[in-house]
Amino acid sequence: METGSKKPHHRHVQRAARDQAAHHAIEMAMTEHVSPSHIRFYFGGRTVEVSGVQTTRTLLDWLRETRHETGTKEGCNEVDCGACTVVLGELDARGELQLHSINACLQFLPTLDGKALFTVEALAALAPPGAKGKPALRPAQQAMVECHGSQCGFCTPGIVRTLWDTYDQHLHDGTRPTRQELADHLSGNLCRCTGYRPILDAGQRMFDLPEARLKRQAVVDALKAIERERALDYTAPRATAQGQRIDHFHAPRTLGELAELRAAKPQARLLAGATDIGLWVNKQFRDGGDLIYVGHVDEMKRIEERDGQLWIGAAATLEDAWRALVQRAPSLMDVWLRSASLPIRHSGTMGGNVANGSPIGDSAPILMALDASVELHRGAQVRTLALPELYLDYMKNALQEGEFVQAITVPLAAFERQVRGYKISKRFDCDISPISAGMAIELTGDTVRSVRLAYGGMAGIVKRAARAEAVLTGQPWTQEAVHAAQQALAQDYAPMTDMRASSAYRLQVAQNLLRRLWLETRAVAPLASHATSVFSVLPHTAVVA
Repeated sequence: METGSKKPHHRHVQRAARDQAAHHAIEMAMTEHVSPSHIRFYFGGRTVEVSGVQTTRTLLDWLRETRHETGTKEGCNEVDCGACTVVLGELDARGELQLHSINACLQFLPTLDGKALFTVEALAALAPPGAKGKPALRPAQQAMVECHGSQCGFCTPGIVRTLWDTYDQHLHDGTRPTRQELADHLSGNLCRCTGYRPILDAGQRMFDLPEARLKRQAVVDALKAIERERALDYTAPRATAQGQRIDHFHAPRTLGELAELRAAKPQARLLAGATDIGLWVNKQFRDGGDLIYVGHVDEMKRIEERDGQLWIGAAATLEDAWRALVQRAPSLMDVWLRSASLPIRHSGTMGGNVANGSPIGDSAPILMALDASVELHRGAQVRTLALPELYLDYMKNALQEGEFVQAITVPLAAFERQVRGYKISKRFDCDISPISAGMAIELTGDTVRSVRLAYGGMAGIVKRAARAEAVLTGQPWTQEAVHAAQQALAQDYAPMTDMRASSAYRLQVAQNLLRRLWLETRAVAPLASHATSVFSVLPHTAVVA
């Protein structure tokens, strides 16, 4: 609504009245039903306790509308722009503080329980004394000023939060990022006017300024003080068209508690990073209902080698899971860095990505090429299912009522093959793939001993190209064999045309990617990685240890 002397439009008045009435009803409900369990987190140098807010209240809305701390901006409200970037801190299994940037727009407030929150306003509390008693600028802020890294300023708070996260982590580790590492960290921060050159300049410049470290021990002490021994069972009222109801947010702490809750409440939604469910609430206005949060189940965050397999807990973040895969298959580096953005990979989980079953998810094609399976937990029973068998049809899976994905397992022998991952998208960073592929091939001399070809975006589910694989197996790895397999792909898939790509385009790209696999793995003069990776131009030295 415009300001000034113009009178508000009648529809705007009606809408405002409806909103005010709904808000009043919710406030009344909150006074009548107060959760016995508060959401507790460290924020602004002290412990904050929150109750009465809806279970799907986002951190962004709470900051802006309840706390009136508007430095954290709302742009797209769907994790694409990064204007809402904040930093969370939590204790790892060793009791050490780990910081990571996330998007506040999809983070439900109850998921902050037991964590530390750092917003752009919090920088003032962390800054050293400046002139006339006012806080000085932090190195990330000062560097942005000196390097002219801000123009309109809307995206600046999110960028500063990302730079601060990078700065403090590298100071703590005693390292300094390359320019490309800075660019990778900023992949989730969209700048529409300034351009990234001065922002990257600022990222390098901040390490030359006087140090201003986070006092980590104070944060560690605060988090230990609010650590829960028992599971959080948070309740909050929700006003609906049918009347008031009470929603539950369960946060079990053990795998046994999770299995028991899932069996008792099979219709409740399992929640991990909220990178998908958050969009349901924000964009589709869907009812979240009761939620079971897996983010506090440490057993499901583990990544380790067990009995000849890489075991990836379903609650392990995308970033940690991709790192584990790349440690064993360095050729997957590009698809790791291009899969979503860093804040999304800090929040989302590979288990959630697989369980969601999107036909354009980045993880499933790679995992299928690696012969991955899923461990499914129901009550006291655990069964193992090959990943292709999990998907029955578009957004339909083989999970039984009360069952959930406990882990993803990958045979270590699968990493002995030549593995490739390809992500095709219009934008290099943080974009949806109209088509993606995971491929693995094992050669005996110049003969194909085994091959795995899995594509996303080519059908209602991610699936392997069975006919193309059969054409190649046992044959010489030649252009003629590749051409025959390319023709077989047209029998394996009948891709659809939609807003992202046409059917013909998808099929042609799928065929081209198969040829690219041959060019990279042929016996004579295979293309070196520097000939196929953009990081040969923009050298990247990611830490994968």
